[in-house]
Amino acid sequence: MVSKNLLLIFTRNPELGKCKTRLAATIGDQSALEIYKFLLNHTAALTQDVNAAKQVWYSEEIWTDDIWDTTFFDKRLQQGSDLGIRMANAFQEGFASGFERIIIIGSDMHDLDKSDIENAFDVLKSKDFVIGPAEDGGYYLFGMNAFNANVFQNKTWGTETVLKDTLNDLKNENVQLLEERNDIDIYEDIKDIKVFQPFLKNMNSK
Repeated sequence: MVSKNLLLIFTRNPELGKCKTRLAATIGDQSALEIYKFLLNHTAALTQDVNAAKQVWYSEEIWTDDIWDTTFFDKRLQQGSDLGIRMANAFQEGFASGFERIIIIGSDMHDLDKSDIENAFDVLKSKDFVIGPAEDGGYYLFGMNAFNANVFQNKTWGTETVLKDTLNDLKNENVQLLEERNDIDIYEDIKDIKVFQPFLKNMNSK
């Protein structure tokens, strides 16, 4: 195996009315879909050259001909009834395959670059867990070097308690937090960011 690092990228299939629903409530389904596709492209570009094996885990079905080039990305299908189970299954499979440091990210972070991810892998050489806290109380990145089931259980996913509850699970562990970042869930997350303005000019015609 070339790399002992594995990057898991969790993604939703970009379909109208099925992604960024909280954002769509304000700007409309079409604009929300266009923003999500923009974020997917950003994530594919920034992760393509990360020094790690890379797996894209789809929410609904694996798409063979899309932005995730199979030269760089191995494609998998998420399994499980909630996000915690789906993430746990992906981590367990990765460790069972022989990877030693595994990090998961979503596919909708604009405020993230390649060096952030590589820095997180470096952290796992001396720490057991690495977490990138999101401003909304969740996290945008989570990594570990041995499987821990507790972090995926008894969470209300998508709420402001996820980070706090996860840190409580790890209170006796060797954890490093990264810089807090803004992920994209609602209109207020993007309304003042220049790169998103072209997507918002049509929102009144939703």
